[in-house]
Amino acid sequence: MDTDLAQRIARDPNYQTLVERRTRFGWWLTLAMLVVYYGFILLVAFDKELLARPLGSGVTTLGMPIGFGVIVFTIAITTYYVKRANSEFDDLVDKIVREALK
Repeated sequence: MDTDLAQRIARDPNYQTLVERRTRFGWWLTLAMLVVYYGFILLVAFDKELLARPLGSGVTTLGMPIGFGVIVFTIAITTYYVKRANSEFDDLVDKIVREALK
């Protein structure tokens, strides 16, 4: 890549905004995922009795829907990231490319 082009892109306010927003957003999603995942692991480690409680008269325990919830949460935040990336972040990338090619 041409160093002049790279420097122009790095100085572009749209690029700086993109980096800042995407980084902050990524860290918030990472924190949320860590809280949910390690919260579940801590439940497994320290409150097995809670997770072992049966739901109704069957063999399904409370741990099953909670574990399923962790998986659904992961899918939900991934979907949220993709939707935001495809709208807000891609718009900024388009602006950066247009400015860089002028």
